Amino acid sequence: MPLVALTGGIASGKSTIARRLAGLGAVIVDADQVVRDVQQPGSPVLAAIAAEFGERMLREDGSLDRAALGSRVFGDADAVRRLNAIVHPAVGIESNRQFDEAFAADPEAVVVYDVPLLAEARLADPWDLIVVAHAPAGVRAHRLVELRGLSEADAAARIASQVSDDERLRIADVVIDTTGSLQDTAARVDDLWERLPQLIEDRRTAPA
Repeated sequence: MPLVALTGGIASGKSTIARRLAGLGAVIVDADQVVRDVQQPGSPVLAAIAAEFGERMLREDGSLDRAALGSRVFGDADAVRRLNAIVHPAVGIESNRQFDEAFAADPEAVVVYDVPLLAEARLADPWDLIVVAHAPAGVRAHRLVELRGLSEADAAARIASQVSDDERLRIADVVIDTTGSLQDTAARVDDLWERLPQLIEDRRTAPA
C-alpha cells in the first residue's frame, strides 16, 4: 500500500505525469480538488475565509470567488499564511480520508497524492516516495505564456512566488524531467512505474 507524493512547480508537467500514472493503475488524490471540495458553499472553511478576508470573497451564489481571493493574497506573505492556516488543516483531514478509502478498497493500491505545494507546506513525511516533476523556469514560463495565455511578467511572477527549483529538488527521491516531448515524459513515467517497488524499498531501507 505505497503512498507516493507527486509535486512540481507551476507548468512543470505534474498533471501530465499524474494522468499517465492514473492510466497505469495508480489512484490519484488531487490536492487542488480537495481544496475545492473543502471550500464548498456552506463549509466551515469557506465561512472562515469570508470572516477573515471579507464577504467580497464570495460570489452572489455563495461560492468562493477564487479570482478575488487570489488577488487578495497574491504577493502578501501574511495573508497567505492566514489563508493556509484556515485551509491546510481541512485539506489534510480530507486527503487522509481519501487515502484511507483507497487503501480500504484495495490494500495493494498505489496511491499518488498530486500536491503542488509540497515543498512550501513542509508537510510531515508519510510518503513512501516523493516524485518531483521538473522543467527549467524558462521552459515553464514559456508554457504559461503559450498554453495558458499569461503575459511574460505574470508568468515570471507566478514562478517567483513558489519555492525555488533547488528547494523542490532537495526533497525529491525521483525527478522526472518534462523538458522534452510528451512521449519522452510518458516513457519516463512508465519507467518509474516499472521501478516503483524497488525505489520504495530502497527509500524504506536507506539510512536515516
